[in-house]
Parts: sequence; C-alpha cells; structure tokens
Amino acid sequence: MSMGRVSGGAIPAVTARVAWAACPKGTPAMWVRDKLQELFVDSDFADWFGGDGRHGVSPARLALVSVLQYAENLPDRQAARAVACRIDWKYALGMDLDEPGFDHSVLSEFRDRLAEGDRADRLLQMMVDRLATAGLVKRRGRMRTDSTHVLAAVRKLSRVELVAETLRTALEALVRVDEVWLLGVITPEWGQRYGRPIRYEHQPKGQTGVSDYLLQVGGDGMALLQAVYHSSAPAWVQAVAEVELAAGLGPAVLARRRTTALAGDQDLQGTAQPQRHTPTGQRARGRRRRARTGPLVEFGDRHST
Repeated sequence: MSMGRVSGGAIPAVTARVAWAACPKGTPAMWVRDKLQELFVDSDFADWFGGDGRHGVSPARLALVSVLQYAENLPDRQAARAVACRIDWKYALGMDLDEPGFDHSVLSEFRDRLAEGDRADRLLQMMVDRLATAGLVKRRGRMRTDSTHVLAAVRKLSRVELVAETLRTALEALVRVDEVWLLGVITPEWGQRYGRPIRYEHQPKGQTGVSDYLLQVGGDGMALLQAVYHSSAPAWVQAVAEVELAAGLGPAVLARRRTTALAGDQDLQGTAQPQRHTPTGQRARGRRRRARTGPLVEFGDRHST
C-alpha cells in the first residue's frame, strides 16, 4: 500500500462556515486545527510506506484521528464514526462535509505501523515540539516522552468490546443448539446482560464502572468455559465454532488478569456522558420491544422467575 496524501490544504469553506455556526465557541478539535493548522503532515510518514500499490488513508489524518480518539476516550468504531459524522472533527481534519470516513479497522492497521521500532516515540516527540513552537506547552528541562500508554489505552477500549461480543456470540450459539444444557450453566440474568450486541455506548463509563464490567465479563467467561470443558459436558459443546473462538480469545484472559492490569489503569477512566432523552408512551414501548430481540433475550424471558 502506498501513502495517501491530503495535508497541505485549507479547511473547505463550507465546512468552516457550518462548523462555526454549529459550535460558535469552538471545540477542542477545532482549537487544535486553529492553533496548529496541521499537527501532522504526510511527509512525516514518508518512510512508513512503499511507493507501490493503491493509496491508503492519509497517515497524517490517521495520526490526528488517533490523538482525538485518545483525548475523547473512544474505541476504533466510535472514532471512525466521528470522522464520518461530526462536524468539528471534519473541521480539524480539513474534510468536506460530504467526504466519507473510513472503516474502523484502518485505525488498528495504522497502530501496527506506528508500533514498529521507535516510530511512536519519534512521532510523539515531533508533536510535543510543534506544541511548544505554537506556545501551547512550555519546555522545562529534559522531558521523556513515551507513547506506550496512549496506544495501550486505545487498544484496550476496543478489546473490551471485542471480548464481550465474543462471549455473547458463543452464548447465542449454545442457546440455539441446546437450551436445556445451557440453563444448567447460566442464569436468566445473562440473557439481559448479553442479549444485545456489545457496543461502547452501552458499556459502563468511568474507571470503576469499566473495571467492574471487565470483572463481570471475565468471571462469566471463565464460568462458561469451565462448564464447557468439564468432564460431564457433552462432547458437542466443545465443537461449537463460536465456543472454540471464545476459548482462544478473551474471557479467560480477562479473568486471569483481574484488577492487576485493568482496574488500576487510569487510561480507562471515561468522561461523564450526557443522558439521552427517552421517549415515553406506546411508541417508546414499541421501540424497547424491538430492541429486546435475539435468542439470549428470549432465553432470559422464558426462564426468569
């Protein structure tokens, strides 16, 4: 893949006009653009890519997205959605309003390139130098820069969603195959906990909330795997593809790690989220009924007391 290039251009006039009309006081993302113009330029990444192949997403754009993603504590899926949908991010990135975003997997691929050698630390030092030149940070002697915790925090947010979704997929496969056996392993409350696809916006926020959620998922995953691989379990249970995936991926890992590496990680601390208005009446009840679909939710409803 060759390097995509977008840096060096001005903010589209329509994007600037709409952004300031919608956010008269600006936002942190808009302030970054106004203070620094372009925090990164594509030439900073010239040695990361070959000269052949199709053009990818601009690395300068992906680097700035990664900074905004870390600042707002967003997993990859939400960050990619912000690029496509949020006006202030389009302003910061110099994008046209109708310019599409990119698949969230591109961010993970960019981090893989970033993690090679000392690229991450060199890029972070470059960013600090430009912030100092712009007068946004002051130099006080020698300062050690280390990007490891930034990369780890963003990866962990996406990993939480991945592990919980893997457990949910395994449970749905088991409830379709043999609901009676599964009833002896889990409680109906699991149907409420894992009945819907796992998404970041539905997960607890804040350090304590995330830590408790991780322990819950880890404990549930370990309990399920212990039952699956118990000598009394039917042989077919271990042969379910989704169960094999869960066994090899994450719940057991989370359970082993416990709070040593997760609960004490300050990088997981989220910000308070605005509460959404919930409509009332028959229309709202209909929406809730439509959301409560899927074999796990139905399992919980059938067996709840």
